[in-house]
Amino acid sequence: MTLRSATPADIGFIRSLTTRPDYAPFIGDSDEATLQGWIDSPEARVLIWDEGKGPAGFAIFREIGDPSGRVELFRIALAQAGGGRGDAFFAALVDYGFATLGAARLWLDASGENPRAMKIYERAGFRREGVQRAQWWRPCLGRAVDLHLFGMMRDEWQA
Repeated sequence: MTLRSATPADIGFIRSLTTRPDYAPFIGDSDEATLQGWIDSPEARVLIWDEGKGPAGFAIFREIGDPSGRVELFRIALAQAGGGRGDAFFAALVDYGFATLGAARLWLDASGENPRAMKIYERAGFRREGVQRAQWWRPCLGRAVDLHLFGMMRDEWQA
């Protein structure tokens, strides 16, 4: 299982996950031009999780190079959940954020409709830092959902 940088050839795979109806309450979708912009940007990193049989997931980091040292883990999705994949994928992303990107702080948000993801983040040592109530409009649900904010500092990761 490895992380690698996404290429334009991966955009179809990424969109195959972000457009899945079962993911619609939890994850946003971006068009090809936006994804290509993130692939090309020095302030973002689009990564592919490869389990040896091709792409199994993707993630997007943003805010790379921010003077505060914060890096946002913006979007995370696996083609197939279960079997400890989420924990392994997330642990690899956290290590990448701190060790490779040099983050002083990693942060992310999670839909209140996704308790499974929030458990993964908390098991990894992220702290729930707040809730933005009815913050994110989800057309598939016909309502706005809460966003839970999570963060981890470099010294917490090192411990």
